[in-house]
Amino acid sequence: MVGKQILIIQLVIFTTGILQAQPRLRVRDAGIVIGVMKPGRNNAITDVLGIKVGQVSIVAGDSVRTGVTAILPHAGNLFQQKAPAAIYVGNGFGKLAGSTQVQELGNLETPVVLTNTLSVPVAMQALIEYTIKQAGNERVQSVNALVGETNDGYLNDIRGMHVKKEHVWQALARADTGRVEEGNVGAGTGTVCFGWKGGIGTASRRLPASLGGYTVGVLVQTNFGGVLQVNGAQVGKALGKYYLSDQLNNTVDGSCMIVVATDAPLDARNLQRLAKRCFMGMAKTGGIASNGSGDYVIAFSTDSTLRIPHAAAGNLITQRVLHNEAVSPLFLAAIEATEEAILNSLFMATSTKGKNGRIVEALPVAKMLSLFKEDK
Repeated sequence: MVGKQILIIQLVIFTTGILQAQPRLRVRDAGIVIGVMKPGRNNAITDVLGIKVGQVSIVAGDSVRTGVTAILPHAGNLFQQKAPAAIYVGNGFGKLAGSTQVQELGNLETPVVLTNTLSVPVAMQALIEYTIKQAGNERVQSVNALVGETNDGYLNDIRGMHVKKEHVWQALARADTGRVEEGNVGAGTGTVCFGWKGGIGTASRRLPASLGGYTVGVLVQTNFGGVLQVNGAQVGKALGKYYLSDQLNNTVDGSCMIVVATDAPLDARNLQRLAKRCFMGMAKTGGIASNGSGDYVIAFSTDSTLRIPHAAAGNLITQRVLHNEAVSPLFLAAIEATEEAILNSLFMATSTKGKNGRIVEALPVAKMLSLFKEDK
């Protein structure tokens, strides 16, 4: 089935001249349908009502290739109205700053910011200042900023620490709903995935009304390796770029940051269960969570009835959450959206030249498709 699908895509490409076109195509736009569930309107994390994404790309000279991606769960004062949240650690070789408090208390009180490894401290400082300056937070004396990272040091002069607080504030200010830019953008400007150019990717799934009509959205920052699979097809092996190949030309160490959001009424316990399933989506793309890869999932719910007030009126909080028996469709949605988001980060990325003249090529989508045109 995969082969037949790819054959059809290849014929369309040759007859329409897309092979010579510069613009990149998302996975679904190339005709590859991941999974069985339908995406939301934009097939992005912003399909979850209320979520905004803002990005700043920092490209300068021949060696600065980095940036910031910010995800806002809702437009209000997040510190005063915290979102239920959870963390899942696939492989802990990374710096997800602020994660332990989220794990302990089950809530998120700042936007999520993604950047490069050595810029985590400045992003933390920027988020803290952003939060304490918000109206209503004049007396706040403790802020748990949540900042994730991947190491873009292969293409980027990471030791130069080019991300500044102003870049984080710009990403937060630019945050908007709707379409999310993918590929070489924001925190994905200098990343590498499966030996090709990685970056930012996103996707979503919407449950049918009979199952609640909820939406699950995923955003990823890809900088990891393994043996790339596209909808089950062994693309990395066919193109000769995979971990433990004779050339050893696919560095698996790196990291993958995954943010999964839903409007379903899930508490922290079931959000962690949802987060675990995202790792299954990563595995379906061929990622192996190597020793040196920091692979984390941040999950949160935007359901307004589950927001946790910073200053509670009493000792009891009444919440209505989904029964365990109702969450399985959300699990499938998270798996599919994660798989597609990772592939979108590859399909949308463009070839990049960076530090020390290094060049990382974009995934050769047309060549990839042609490899399977005779597959039955």
